[in-house]
Amino acid sequence: MVNLFGELAALKQTVSEQREEITRLKGLKGRPTIKPSQPSGMDKGTEPPKPAKQEKRRFRGKVTPRVTVEDHVVKAAVPEGSRFKGYEPFLVQDLAISAKATCYQRERWVTPDGRTILAPLPEGIEGHFGPELRRFVLMQYHQGQSTLPRLVALLQSVGVAISKRQLQRLLTDKQESFVAEAQDVLRAGLETSPFVSVDDTGARHAGKNGFCTQIGNDWFTWFGTRSSKSRLNFLDLLRAGHTDYVLNKAAYDYMRKHALSASLIASLAAQSETCFADQATWLAHLDRLGFTKLDVTPNPVQVATEGALWGSVQSHKFLCDAVVLSDDAGQFNVGQHALCWVHAERLVHKLDTFTDQHRAAQTRVRGMIWDFYADLKAYRLKPSPRRAAALRKQFDRIFLRRTGFVTLDRLLKRLHANKAELLMVLDRPETPLHTNGSENDIRCYVTRRKVSAGTRSDVGRDCRDAFLGLAKTCDKLGIAVWDYLGSRLKVAGHIVIQPLDRYVRGRCRPA
Repeated sequence: MVNLFGELAALKQTVSEQREEITRLKGLKGRPTIKPSQPSGMDKGTEPPKPAKQEKRRFRGKVTPRVTVEDHVVKAAVPEGSRFKGYEPFLVQDLAISAKATCYQRERWVTPDGRTILAPLPEGIEGHFGPELRRFVLMQYHQGQSTLPRLVALLQSVGVAISKRQLQRLLTDKQESFVAEAQDVLRAGLETSPFVSVDDTGARHAGKNGFCTQIGNDWFTWFGTRSSKSRLNFLDLLRAGHTDYVLNKAAYDYMRKHALSASLIASLAAQSETCFADQATWLAHLDRLGFTKLDVTPNPVQVATEGALWGSVQSHKFLCDAVVLSDDAGQFNVGQHALCWVHAERLVHKLDTFTDQHRAAQTRVRGMIWDFYADLKAYRLKPSPRRAAALRKQFDRIFLRRTGFVTLDRLLKRLHANKAELLMVLDRPETPLHTNGSENDIRCYVTRRKVSAGTRSDVGRDCRDAFLGLAKTCDKLGIAVWDYLGSRLKVAGHIVIQPLDRYVRGRCRPA
């Protein structure tokens, strides 16, 4: 009977796909594919009930503008004999948007020895567009998610003489300092954070499909767009801009863990050279040792390269004791790895059921997982060795049970194989139980991709990644992006914002 239900479901799927293909061939629009982002709602569903509060009448909070308030007295027409009783304040906030052009008449002098001296421009003036305009453009494009044509139209409508090409140069030219600061933020986060949460999404660059990887936590966010989402790519990103390959204890441990033969590891260890400046030098070394001529599984060049990359990550003191939290994508399984419980439970939630017995078993198991998840959330607030031991036993009882639903039993067995990664929180209570933070971070990149599609040049790609990451980091540190850009572009009267990596290392908000 179960097989008949399965065959019926497969036939329905085939018929549906054939109908969609016929619709496509006729040039008609088919049904939209709408998938829920988090169908289970486990994290919100396990929040403890909030204490009941007495209902109070809600009033508008006090408005405190960030700018100086100018007083303006409004006269009233009153009859003769009236008594003056003071003033009644009425605060109005407004915005003045206008274009301003300044022609700097720079003095030119010729010294007695024939040298020409030209008076320098004021601080912050670089090119023919001032720092306030550059700040507005960067703010609107990267945090406001505006498009290039709309931003050009807005600026031209208020009187700025600017073209689309000039605006594009404002977004990408001479932004090396911002890209470098984003790199410093990543290094600070990898050096000091107890955990990082990672995720990726599709990206398009230079007319080809690629991937954008997010790395971050509660204090920072960083984005990196590359053509691949392999583990080699992820390990390369974890080097945070360094290009070396290092053979050390961490590298050899990685190679052993991933089944590289002992003889090949011994051949690497027998060489005196342990640090290689770049990829070409490293691959030449493997070629001299005969790695490239071997046709075995696993690929010795790939495993050895991954190990050398991991050795480089560790040699730069990145992720030395940090947990990498992911959604179980294979490329992220490096170092101390933890898994997202929301993604794990989602597998049970999305399981196809065909009988009342299957649905009852699924509901029962989901209920137990939700209860266990609530216990893990309570443990994070008050950890103890005794409670950790009890939770490990409870985990076994849930994921080693037999429900009579074969597909569900196989799934539970597969999840039990990830016990160490799902229960990483018992040893490291500071580690979150889900990757919701990464998914929230990466939404801004998805929005940018939908609004402006892909990037063309490597400079444009790096600027997009850097500014989106810096804006997210500023939000997490409690810094207004407007103030941050004003400090970096040396706008007159700007607030001084220290390099963001200092705040990340100190995990504190600026005064």
